Amino acid sequence: MPSITKTTLLLAAAIVGAVTLFTMQTPSNEGETVTARFELCRRERHTCVVDGDTFWLNGEKYRIADIDTPEISRPDCARERQLGHQAKERMLELLNAGPFELQAFEDRDADRYGRLLRVVVRDGKSLGDQLVSEGLARTWTGRREPWCS
Repeated sequence: MPSITKTTLLLAAAIVGAVTLFTMQTPSNEGETVTARFELCRRERHTCVVDGDTFWLNGEKYRIADIDTPEISRPDCARERQLGHQAKERMLELLNAGPFELQAFEDRDADRYGRLLRVVVRDGKSLGDQLVSEGLARTWTGRREPWCS
């Protein structure tokens, strides 16, 4: 009888170990749930919105990975600047509308500037896609497209 108990325990330990190893190696798209109050970025950048696709959260800088929004700091035309400000204001509203998740983006954790790349999701829907549907962003294709014609 002791060998059955010992065998059962070894089998149970092996199963637990295999399940643990599998879940550690299986990528998850589930992210961290965030509830925060954002403002527009000024001098101090702790939890604030920089532009339509960049924000700070608790002192860390994030790039919304699934979209590209018009530039504010160096726009190519007045229309790009105007759309950029609208995108920034709208993202501020969306982030402050309630809890959201920060989900991993493909296989990249950060961009070349050190910003954390995440998709921002609420109720299963990307906030970036919301900006795209409102004409304030484009789906990220791997390169910037011009906003001026």
